[in-house]
Amino acid sequence: MDMPIPRPEILARKAELIKRLQKVLPSDAVISDPSETRAYECDALTAYKCAPLLAILPASTQEVSDALAICHDMGVPVVPRGSGTSLAGGALPTADSVILGVARLNAVLETDYENRFIKVQTGRTNLSVTGAVEEHGFFYAPDPSSQLACAIAGNIAMNSGGAHCLKYGVTTNNLMGVTLVLMDGTVVELGGAHLEAEGYDLLGLICGSEGQLGVVTEATLRILRKPEGARPVLVGFDSNEVAGACVSDIIKAGVLPVAIEFMDRPCIEATEAFAKAGYPMCEALLIIEVEGSEAEIDEQLALIEAIARRHNPVELRQSRSPEESARIWLGRKSAFGAMGQINDYMCLDGTIPVSQLPLVLRRIREMSGEFGLDVANVFHAGDGNMHPLILFDANKPGDLELCETFGAEILKLCVEVGGCLTGEHGVGIEKRDLMPHQYAPADLEAQMNIKDVFDPKWLLNPAKVFPLATSEARRAA
Repeated sequence: MDMPIPRPEILARKAELIKRLQKVLPSDAVISDPSETRAYECDALTAYKCAPLLAILPASTQEVSDALAICHDMGVPVVPRGSGTSLAGGALPTADSVILGVARLNAVLETDYENRFIKVQTGRTNLSVTGAVEEHGFFYAPDPSSQLACAIAGNIAMNSGGAHCLKYGVTTNNLMGVTLVLMDGTVVELGGAHLEAEGYDLLGLICGSEGQLGVVTEATLRILRKPEGARPVLVGFDSNEVAGACVSDIIKAGVLPVAIEFMDRPCIEATEAFAKAGYPMCEALLIIEVEGSEAEIDEQLALIEAIARRHNPVELRQSRSPEESARIWLGRKSAFGAMGQINDYMCLDGTIPVSQLPLVLRRIREMSGEFGLDVANVFHAGDGNMHPLILFDANKPGDLELCETFGAEILKLCVEVGGCLTGEHGVGIEKRDLMPHQYAPADLEAQMNIKDVFDPKWLLNPAKVFPLATSEARRAA
């Protein structure tokens, strides 16, 4: 994966940059020792690494503003970083860039249960947002698999979803307002504690912009009342295609579960060995959860089970206790970690129409044979957000490149059947050169024109989202 050539004039002014940043930040918030900056050389897409010039850890919007103004003045690129859980290389630094980590921006600023919102600094982890309100009977809906570690800043940057996004939507559906710091240090307030903001939907523009337009330091998030109850059901099938057809039929029937999760045999086996959730050993497994009163749950699950039985499941099992439900979800939430214990893998993020699940799953299996690389599938089947895990050997010459080529073909397939390149992981560096497969030149030009407005020098999060040659030419203009 190509990266920009570092600019020697920036490297030569490192000492001056450190001196200026230390005037506006605490001494321990400027990290310049190469042995310490190495901790920021990659995110969760660990196949690619590049140590940054510096890393800074501001603790307030004002400190972010002051630091960005200095970098802007000196022409230094800045890479915003949440918790580093990006699977698309969204926080990968360049050698002449400053990593701006938001880990110290972790306070709860306001809670309002009557109007159902919480305002937090964006370094706060996803799960801890629910932790701050759950004793009052509320929760924050988006729940990525990395929710224990991932930061709200990264969730906003990538418009993250999670297992329960089928019913509750992704980050953009639960984001009410942000405090945004532009590259020149200007602080902008967008949206807030009200239903809809006036004028252009700038909040919708920022959510999912991958750190290209500004650094989000504070966020007002929608919180919801916890449902009366929830219950998952496990359904096992003897093929991926049959499981995909079952998902399609559930959605076509007008049923809206809170989640429909898919796992295939390689993932089931790895997860069961790791988490011991009690999963059946079958070719494909669906976890379908519904919410409501006991009567509502019974009615919904009866309809879902009737649909599932038409596809001849090899096992169908309802959870009968909170403990069993917790084990079921522990298995699903542990899937990526479980796979990481047995193999190097690249996790993709294409999204497709649910009706195309059987076709795409079949083609992935066929391409797996063509490329000679195994694939494990675990994903949010209800909204068609696929996460094929391509297994490879990072120590085998050529395997990573083969994996990249295979992954590109899967993502192109997603676009061809009416889907898109990413559902919640973002474009980052992983998919930037595939963007022309989804967008016409005029579409990409419109997107880059927006970046021109927010970041005229193209200093924020370089080498991401847009094809590298195109973005580098824009930065040099």
